[in-house]
Amino acid sequence: MSYWLFKTEPDAFSIDDLKNAPNQTTLWEGVRNYQARNFMRDDIKLGDQVMIYHSSCKLVGVVGIATVTCEAYPDPTQFDLSSDYYDAKATNDKPRWFVVEVTYKSHLNKRASLKDIKANNAITELALKKAGRLSVMPVTKNDWNEIIAMSN
Repeated sequence: MSYWLFKTEPDAFSIDDLKNAPNQTTLWEGVRNYQARNFMRDDIKLGDQVMIYHSSCKLVGVVGIATVTCEAYPDPTQFDLSSDYYDAKATNDKPRWFVVEVTYKSHLNKRASLKDIKANNAITELALKKAGRLSVMPVTKNDWNEIIAMSN
């Protein structure tokens, strides 16, 4: 099992939206960064654990946990002319973008804020502390455990 952090803007899709989704499950659509896409397509597997991170809001940070319940398949929004994520270069034979499905597991007891994550010297590998631009990023077991501990 691997660990991941998925960023989302809560005004577009929040941890509460995931909890209230049918079967508490959604496809993680709209990822349009090649490195994040490659993680989704090549590395994220069934049963992997995901931290849901609220970004571009007043209270940024890790707010909940989800589980990967379906491995990568082509993102249907890339083919939808009416979607903000439509990609004219994508074809059914050569899709450019992929999704995984995640299912809600829990809210954290307390949000692990970006400020607190950056201040925690025991968190050593998390890309969020460095560049932070990726919407999908791996999390080491150590960093996962530290963030979970921060939320208790």
